[in-house]
Amino acid sequence: MELKKVAHKRKMTGIVLKDKMDKTVVVEVEKFHKHPKYHKYIKTKKRYKAHDEQNRCSIGDKVLIVEARPLSKDKRWLVKDIIRREEPVAAIQEEVVSDDTREN
Repeated sequence: MELKKVAHKRKMTGIVLKDKMDKTVVVEVEKFHKHPKYHKYIKTKKRYKAHDEQNRCSIGDKVLIVEARPLSKDKRWLVKDIIRREEPVAAIQEEVVSDDTREN
């Protein structure tokens, strides 16, 4: 029996900020770390370009990204799963406009 090495790849969750590129999304990941001297928690944000093969992600979706081999100059992550979908903004705006047109 041959044992296979399992590579443990990094996983992160973030919010999709941009989806205009073909098969690529920009995901912003927010992390907290403790300052070594002042012991205060600091929030840091970093943006990653991730590969989205079927172009399923849209702006505002919360996604799980996984580390991968280099796919392009900046792309080293894959979209593994969409955790939560964001409701389309156009539908929300239509509801607000239709509610505000009432006459008293």
